[in-house]
Amino acid sequence: MDRGMGMGIGMDGAHDSGWVSAPATHREAVMTETARFVAVVEGADLATPVPSCPGWTLVDLIRHTGSVQRMFSGVLRRRVQERPLTRDTELDLPADDAGYPGWLTAGSQVAARAFADTDPDAPMWVWGADPHARFWMRRMLFETLVHRVDAELAVGLRPVIDPALAADGVDEFLVNLPFAASFAPKTAHLRGQDETIRFRCTDRAGNWLIRLRPHGFGLVPADAGATNAEAANPGSTNPADVTVEGAAADLLLLMYGRLDRTSDVFETSGDEDLLARWVANSEF
Repeated sequence: MDRGMGMGIGMDGAHDSGWVSAPATHREAVMTETARFVAVVEGADLATPVPSCPGWTLVDLIRHTGSVQRMFSGVLRRRVQERPLTRDTELDLPADDAGYPGWLTAGSQVAARAFADTDPDAPMWVWGADPHARFWMRRMLFETLVHRVDAELAVGLRPVIDPALAADGVDEFLVNLPFAASFAPKTAHLRGQDETIRFRCTDRAGNWLIRLRPHGFGLVPADAGATNAEAANPGSTNPADVTVEGAAADLLLLMYGRLDRTSDVFETSGDEDLLARWVANSEF
């Protein structure tokens, strides 16, 4: 799994997702998730390994997350309209490891200022599906949230994720994954002859159908648009070749490789080989 989670370059495009929370929700949640992250690492041994990010310690995890927040904030401030030629960002790294929790808090404050100064509907270059400033706000949220989970796992805590945010995060992942080939090259193997994979929430409305075609893959738009109606008519969706059902938080962790597809928290039916191929090639 690419620990960077979406720092690369992809295609421009647009997708009208029924699961996009309001940008204000994303902005507020970035602050909340950063504060939770900081609360985990304050007083912890920053040399602690992070099992979900092999080869990293807590200080590496903090440095990465704070750097991404600053980089995305710079993209927002500059209102970039084309692919940046460099990722260079002024990081203001602390002098020693003890300063990293405070440095991470400062990164969220940099983000808060960028959010306050940016219209979320402003057209911008993005690597994903929604060419507006709100793309970067949403992407920053899930970058921060999943790495907060990584920090909790590293110190032996049981992560808790808000179900509404988790469902939004599943959507954000699946909407953008088809555009991520330049930094997720194995997605090139997600081709097929119209095979379908369904992910369905069991604790709230949430239902996504992925179709693998000869020249690409992606969400089936009509299916994504019908998710709210599913609650009133659960039998209204078409069968898929393989279906994975689980709580929204567990599905989000599955997307990011933090839970195994064979975990007993999931109910799976259909073509197991197809699901295994998806998991092996959807690294983000």
